Amino acid sequence: MSKAAVSFGAALVLALSASTLLGAAPAASGAEQAIPNFAADDSTAWVLDRKGVDDLLAPASGPGPITWDKAHPYVPNGGGRQPTYRVSDLTNPILQPWAREQMKKTNDEVLAGKAPYRARERCWPIGTPGFVIYSLVEPFYFYQTPKEITVVNQGGPEVRHIHMNVPHSKNPKPSWYGESVGHYENGDTLVIDTIGITDKTFVDNYRTPHTTQMHVVERWKIVEGGNAVEVSMTVDDPGAFTTAWSATQRWRKVHLAPLTEIICNENSADYMNLYQTPMPSAGTPDF
Repeated sequence: MSKAAVSFGAALVLALSASTLLGAAPAASGAEQAIPNFAADDSTAWVLDRKGVDDLLAPASGPGPITWDKAHPYVPNGGGRQPTYRVSDLTNPILQPWAREQMKKTNDEVLAGKAPYRARERCWPIGTPGFVIYSLVEPFYFYQTPKEITVVNQGGPEVRHIHMNVPHSKNPKPSWYGESVGHYENGDTLVIDTIGITDKTFVDNYRTPHTTQMHVVERWKIVEGGNAVEVSMTVDDPGAFTTAWSATQRWRKVHLAPLTEIICNENSADYMNLYQTPMPSAGTPDF
């Protein structure tokens, strides 16, 4: 049995246990602080704005994320043009030498005709901050309570837990999505601080490596009268990057059926044997 299959039931139980009702963000009253509501009802979901594709986007100024090599532009699937695999821009000054060299090896493999690793295509967790770009078309659903926000991307499914208004653990054990703690600001923004992310993940879909020292601060802000979310983030990892850097993305609201069971591992058979990374699997159920 695949790890994805045995994990979905447990993930969904955990998500639903965090909120017995979809969209259970409590309404503010009296002196209570107003909060952004990411789940107004059971049909509210969020998807990537296709203009941004499934990349972390550059900030208005300052150091930004890895993007594609200008000599080999990235073309995503579904735009009416021949899609391409990503070849990363190694001239970005945020990379330490060891990280640049590791990414050059991947670039060389892609240019030689091999299919590169991408978490969504191989059904692995993408980690943080890559969670916000996990899937170009699969929606994000929120389960929102005062103590915890659970976010599920239907495409994995991938589940992330954000613990509200608590401090970080003293020494969190590295995990796929790290330890995320959050709080609200200004009635429209969720601020998320994440540490303890395993170095088995990559930062993005360009396979940018990082270490367990990585610290990510995200701001998810509801804009356009509740119809979009602007995601901005700062990433700091003295083990992999020469400086802290920032990135952005954007989600748009859609109204879909409630969360659907889509098991990645059972829908991504590699008939052509193009990939070097195996699918995740588990010998026994984890629930």
